[in-house]
Amino acid sequence: MIHLYRVGGVKTALPSGGTAEPLGEDVIWIDMLDPTEADMQHMETLLGVMLPTRETLKNIEPSSRYYTEGNAVYMTASIVMNVDFGLAQLTDVGFILAEGRLVTIRHAEPKPFFLFAADLKRLDIGPGQGARVLAHLLDTIVDRTAEILELAVAKIDNISIAVFGEGVRGRRRPPAELEERLIEISTYHRLVSKTRDSLITLARLSTYVQALGRVRDDKPTKDLCRIVAHDIQSLSEHASFVSSNISFLLDSSLGLVNLEQNNIMKLFSVVSVVFAPPMLIAGIYGMNFDRMPELHWAYGYPAAIVGMLMTGVLAIYWLRSRGWF
Repeated sequence: MIHLYRVGGVKTALPSGGTAEPLGEDVIWIDMLDPTEADMQHMETLLGVMLPTRETLKNIEPSSRYYTEGNAVYMTASIVMNVDFGLAQLTDVGFILAEGRLVTIRHAEPKPFFLFAADLKRLDIGPGQGARVLAHLLDTIVDRTAEILELAVAKIDNISIAVFGEGVRGRRRPPAELEERLIEISTYHRLVSKTRDSLITLARLSTYVQALGRVRDDKPTKDLCRIVAHDIQSLSEHASFVSSNISFLLDSSLGLVNLEQNNIMKLFSVVSVVFAPPMLIAGIYGMNFDRMPELHWAYGYPAAIVGMLMTGVLAIYWLRSRGWF
């Protein structure tokens, strides 16, 4: 599917396999979503440049992600997606500056593209300013990344309160509750990790864009790219801080799991120690020997019961005096 965005944010769809009519001068952004081979060939004919395939976008070599051929500039970045569905993923998006237009090739639907398409109508972008379109699109992507980090911070703070907040000290928590907390922590650890990976590719892309002559000669675009680069650096540092907090929370939660397990084992040990003396007495007087002094004693049974109770109580007192429970 190919969408053409004209000056003022007017959106039109380009039919697949249509005639090779020249694109209007007012087309500033060409968005290709999951294009077919016919779509790729059609757009290559219209633009006069080669477009990267899906396999090329997945290539992680720096030399393959950022390069220039003729008058066309090719760049690739990884964008975070599926944040609202609980399983964050990265999708590779191709950015091509050709004939004064921005061409994006993507095989998924990250939210920043939807937001940018809605805001394009209010931006002051004229024909032939594809680099400025790219700068504003990167700005939208970075803003969305900041929102993702804010979401992660808020959720992690809630988990921290649930684990270490007031009212939980001394309260026994079932293993299922701690297991649920660990799953939540791992989910947001993945989210922050994917966000950091995305920011790394965006930082490299913004550096490459700022070095382009068409950007250096356009002061508004140059200033915006500088702001975007600064925001990316700040978000990268913040993501590192959030990641360290998640690691601490994960280690602490695992420590609580170990404490719960130790408490269970301690309980079994205490019970074993408390019942060991009564079991010894019961074992002695449970032996069927003919010559036992207390065998025919009238008070033998009550004395054995009292002896078992006394030894159990003494065991509990001794354990408490040692601070074992």
